[in-house]
Amino acid sequence: MVEVEVFGAGPTGGGGSDKAPAATFAGARSLTEAEVRQLCRLATAAAGVHDGHLAVEFVSAERIAELNARYRSRATATDVLAFPVDGALASGGERPDVDGVCPAGARELGDVVICAELASDAREAIVHGVLHLVGLDHETDSGEMLALQRQLLAQVGV
Repeated sequence: MVEVEVFGAGPTGGGGSDKAPAATFAGARSLTEAEVRQLCRLATAAAGVHDGHLAVEFVSAERIAELNARYRSRATATDVLAFPVDGALASGGERPDVDGVCPAGARELGDVVICAELASDAREAIVHGVLHLVGLDHETDSGEMLALQRQLLAQVGV
């Protein structure tokens, strides 16, 4: 199973419970942490990834602008950033560690950072970021990532 941690959620900025709203987005109802986890698992499963760990963090526009400038050399805020950790899949479908050896434990998929102020739809931002973590890239493919994103969002009624 894909383990999902949620950070920066809730009214005080700390993590909440599965039933407490994880974040409120412009134009979208609040999502619970359970819903965030469900969306992450839906996206990873669609890409054939059924085990591992990822984190989703909700941050301010100022913080995501700092991250975007530091890691993408773009001095503007954005709605979602993805930071994959493990490299390409090794033979047999496992992700290699830093020495190219497949670990026996869970794969570290990476982090998705979302700016609630800028995301027009929470579900879309989560699915989009997770699809990037599992290796899909709408900037280099022929539309496959965004088509899969639309398909997954349709499954959850978006």
